[in-house]
Order: sequence, then C-alpha cells, then structure tokens
Amino acid sequence: MTDGAPWPALEVVEYTDPLCPWAWGSEPVFRKLRAALAGRVRWRRVYCLLFDLDDDPAPDSAAETAWYAGYIEGISAHTRAPRALRLSRVAASSWPSSLAAKAAELQGRDVADGVLRRLRETVFVLGEPADTPALALSAVRGVPGLDLERLTADAASAEVLEQVRADRAEARRPVREVLSVADRSPHPGTAKETGDGGYRYALPTLLVRAPAGHRVVPGWRTYEEYAAAVAELCPGLPDVPRPLSPARALRHYRSLTGPERELLAEGPWPPREAVRVETGNGPLWLHPDEAAVHPATCGGARGAP
Repeated sequence: MTDGAPWPALEVVEYTDPLCPWAWGSEPVFRKLRAALAGRVRWRRVYCLLFDLDDDPAPDSAAETAWYAGYIEGISAHTRAPRALRLSRVAASSWPSSLAAKAAELQGRDVADGVLRRLRETVFVLGEPADTPALALSAVRGVPGLDLERLTADAASAEVLEQVRADRAEARRPVREVLSVADRSPHPGTAKETGDGGYRYALPTLLVRAPAGHRVVPGWRTYEEYAAAVAELCPGLPDVPRPLSPARALRHYRSLTGPERELLAEGPWPPREAVRVETGNGPLWLHPDEAAVHPATCGGARGAP
C-alpha cells in the first residue's frame, strides 16, 4: 500500500501476521504512527506466516489450545489488548487470512486496513481464528468499500499466492540487527529460528528505509521508539497527530480497543452511540455501522460466505 508522498523514498515495512497476538497488541501505536505519517511514506505489510503449512499438528489439540489461550492471556496482560472469552482452537494455518489480507490491498489502503482488522479480531475477540478460506471471507463481510466477490477471486489467484510466498521469503531474510536484541521489553523482538536453520523476523517488526539508511524496531515497543526511528532518517517526521474527538475516532476507525481509544481519542468516553463488546480483557467498542455487520454482534463469522 502506498500513501503517496513528499518523501517517496521513505518506506515503512511492517512484518506481521493477521493472527499474531503481539501484532494485535501493537495496533494502538501502529494506528497512531500511520496517522502521523499519512501521505508521507510508503507503508508496506509483509505477511510472515506465523502458522505455516509445514507446522506439525499437536498430538493433543485440547491441551495445545489451553496452553495457547494462556499464552495470549499473558501477552494481553502486557499490551492490554482484548482477548477472546474462549479460544476455540489454535489456528491451523495463517495462509487463508494472509491471502485475504494481501488480496484486499488490491482494493486500496482503507479496505486493506479494514479487512486486516477483522481478521485479527477473529482470534482476539471471537476466539475463532480465520484459518480457512471460508472463515476468512465470512469474517470480512461488510467492510466498507469491500467488493467481496473480487476479494474471493483475488485471494484464490496465482498472483496473490506468489505475493504471499514472496512475503514469507522476505520475512526469512532479517537484517542482522535483529539476530540479537538486548532490550527490557516483554517482547524484545529477537529474530526467531526456523526449522531449516534460518531465521525470520519476530512479529511485529518495523523496518524503516530511506536513502540515508535503515532503522529497525522489533517486537513490542512504545510509539516514541517508532517515531524516533523515523525521525533519525527523516528529520521533521513524523507529524504529531491530534487526538480525535471520541465520536469522530469511533466513526473513523469503526472498531477501538481500550488502549486505542486512550491513544487516538480525547474527551469523555464512550460516545453515546458506541456499541460495547465484552472480551476477556476489557471491551471492544464498535461504531453502530460496524456493529450492524461485525461478526461479534451479528453472528456472521462462523459459516461460509
């Protein structure tokens, strides 16, 4: 995705996965950073396939699900992000959601952002990971501006498959700075070893590139750390985004967690029209237009599209 730009040579690469709990917990600061850099940079997402096709199935799926639910609960204690009241299973694969997210980019930045957000929420709000094509497509129904028929075709196309394969390969060529990271963050972002003896980026990781060089910010970090990395390469960036009014923030983002509304909105909360969705770690707030089509409030995520 490209935001078009006075600084066309500045690129922010976000290494991520729709089903990653640390990436979900980083959305508040990423949303703020994207707002601060809007129209100034090329922001590109690389899907890293956290749950890959060659992963061995667990011998005891119930025990694995219980362990992973506890793992997410521990992460949400750090990030304060919502987590599902009940996790149905560990995702079998990141491929369906990554293909849908990549295909959505062909319909523009806003559609891509909305699709990725819904895919994240399948795990961390619904507890039903979008790990099949049917679940991924059903989860994103009603995203504003989305042509679901086109997304269905694009997500199944050879072109998008090759793009996600290229993402997977790129994620497994990390810059040397992340091979060893000394930081007090609960998730410092040291590159992860892969089964073939190589490494991939920890998720999330931001890589900022400019003619002057690059900066990498791995793991779970503060907004100030991301902003400083950008400013080192492009003095004067990022802008300081003004907080939105609660009603405007909810209308703009359509779905806000507690940490997001604290970072992106200013004023008495919640707006009168906000729809509250309970989770295992604080509420998710939906704009009424989003609540009318969101699987958490209209029950539309669990079947075929």
